[in-house]
Amino acid sequence: MAIRDLLRMGDSRLLQVAEKVAAFDTPELHALVADLIDTMRANDGVGLAAPQIGVNLQVVVFGVERNPRYPDAEAVPFTVLANPVLTVMSEEIEEGWEGCLSLPGLRGKVPRHTRLRYSGFDQYGHPFSREVCGFHARVAQHETDHLWGILYPRRIRDLRNFGFTDVLFPERRDGPE
Repeated sequence: MAIRDLLRMGDSRLLQVAEKVAAFDTPELHALVADLIDTMRANDGVGLAAPQIGVNLQVVVFGVERNPRYPDAEAVPFTVLANPVLTVMSEEIEEGWEGCLSLPGLRGKVPRHTRLRYSGFDQYGHPFSREVCGFHARVAQHETDHLWGILYPRRIRDLRNFGFTDVLFPERRDGPE
């Protein structure tokens, strides 16, 4: 439908806890999902949360087959997830490089759980649940963090592992996954 402007770190709206979706299968929710998809794809993203386009609702979209920003990442099925609940399935934590469309040009090494279950609803109000691991789990955690007002730099343990992509990884256009 439309490519929307992305909020960038420093905008206080990115720090708010998003409200739960109360009404599913509405023209407004379908339009929001379409805008999230269009905006994510136009910016080579693998995920996008409604707060990143200034909409304070618990809705995220994510999915990737191939992406120049994450050239080594495994595929993640396209997902629309509203009112998510994450359940950790393993206490194992792995640090990995992340970027964010709200922090253009930056990357950081972020600790995330390696296995989890996410559940919630699609835009039609159908409940679903998935157990995931690896990059898929990382993406789900990153995107749902946006719904709680958390940007990935808050999770970085060592700020020596945070910086501009072209400085950290001069050999690669957009850095590693």
